[in-house]
Amino acid sequence: MTAPKSPPQSPDQSARHFSAQFSPRDVGAINWLGIWTLYSKEVHRFLKIALQSIVAPVVTTLLFLAVFSLAFGDRAVSGGAVPFPRFLAPGLIMMAIVQNSFANGASSLLISKIQGNIVDLLMPPLGPGEFSFCFAMAGATRGLLCGAAVALGMNLFVDNSVAHAWPIFFYGAGAGLLLSQIGITAGIWADKFDHMATITNFIITPLAFLSGTFYSIDRLPEPWFGLSQINPFFYMIDGFRYGFIDHADGALAVGVAMLVLLNGGMWICNYLILRNGWKLKS
Repeated sequence: MTAPKSPPQSPDQSARHFSAQFSPRDVGAINWLGIWTLYSKEVHRFLKIALQSIVAPVVTTLLFLAVFSLAFGDRAVSGGAVPFPRFLAPGLIMMAIVQNSFANGASSLLISKIQGNIVDLLMPPLGPGEFSFCFAMAGATRGLLCGAAVALGMNLFVDNSVAHAWPIFFYGAGAGLLLSQIGITAGIWADKFDHMATITNFIITPLAFLSGTFYSIDRLPEPWFGLSQINPFFYMIDGFRYGFIDHADGALAVGVAMLVLLNGGMWICNYLILRNGWKLKS
């Protein structure tokens, strides 16, 4: 016995049924689902190549630790109170956070532009602030994961005991977020990998290396000592190192204020760039 057929729908009824099924989702003031989806996509992207994005920085940083410890391991810094390997380790951890936070957002946006699929990132209902937040947090996540992996690897060779927890968390997260936002700006600006290599080789790496990573700035003569006082990378490393060795070469309050202001400034900069669609929609 066949089931009775439903009466045919009128065109108006069909239109209402289609509209009910495919009506736009009300995302509200903040698109939380879209933010989580884009953030998860960016995190999944670098975790798929964890050998390159996480393990390789650990190996490189441990090589730095081995070379410099063999060369200067018998020396002490901070008035002779801190062995050189213990002084060096926090600087190398911060260097891993900085470099990998910058690389994540920069490489993701540049590759999307080169491959022509940047439109897939611009089409979802995400505002410029939400878009910037996703990439900034994903870059900071990669940097902090690399830093944690480097710290665990160094614990096998160096005493990395914690003296103060708050500077480690604040300066680590603040530096990762700042360099991630700089990476977003660089990825939008760059048109090819040569442009990105220029920023990395002539700005990020020199600022990271010449900021007290491998030495105490008290040993620097003028004018280099004065110039180091305006290098934000110095305050990131110095504050982060203070959390481990209980000694800082600079003023912690200046470092906190600088990180807050620079992160706020980069957030506004990226928001305006993404709102105007510079080099993305043109």
